[in-house]
Amino acid sequence: MKLSVIIPAFNEENCLEATLDSLYSHLNKHEIDYDIIVVNDGSTDKSELILKKAQKKISNLKYYNNAYPRGFGYAVRYGLEHFTGDCVVIMMADLSDDPEDIIRFYDKMKEQQYDCIFGHRFTKGGKVTDYPIPKLMLNRFANSFVRLLFNFKYGDITNAFKMYKKETIDGLKPFLSTQFNLTLELPLKAIIRGYTYTVLPNSWTNRKFGISKFKIKELGSKYFLILIYCLIEKYFSYLSKKKKI
Repeated sequence: MKLSVIIPAFNEENCLEATLDSLYSHLNKHEIDYDIIVVNDGSTDKSELILKKAQKKISNLKYYNNAYPRGFGYAVRYGLEHFTGDCVVIMMADLSDDPEDIIRFYDKMKEQQYDCIFGHRFTKGGKVTDYPIPKLMLNRFANSFVRLLFNFKYGDITNAFKMYKKETIDGLKPFLSTQFNLTLELPLKAIIRGYTYTVLPNSWTNRKFGISKFKIKELGSKYFLILIYCLIEKYFSYLSKKKKI
């Protein structure tokens, strides 16, 4: 089973090399069939030069310049249009996600054939390091709200670190989100549309260099619109099932 790792990157010159080296080391150590797809999201720093240099060392590395308007969601979507693996995981360019968790997710999917593997940083075995308190409080509130609204137990729905089978990604299209709200759209659609999933603990470490691209004030309305869309889809899905009974 081939694994694709999608990494959206915008001005990550201080993190990108370390992220790719760590990922490359872990994937080779475990002898996984893989490719790494980095989508350069309009970087104005030396990110593209670092990618060109990394390609000389990592033959399985491909990078694309995002052909869509700049934005996290657009960059990930561009990667989802170009990956070739049987399954795919989204990883942050700042090494906040642990490559070792990718190995565990991959092994679980290969072993038990789930459609999705969802990470959970706040469950037993999960770990967060240097998570800003205001952001943490907002995260816990938002996840609790979504969990109650959609009536499921999973408590880290906004976490981007998730693995999907290729067939699952195809079944979640078309994508609507253009920014970080894609991290909400993908798992919500997967749950609503009945794809199988399991939850595994994962770790998260705050970036050591650079500036976070996540701006809640700018993205709040986009998250809200995706919630409404998915809620409507869930309602009509419920009505459809009710008619069949």
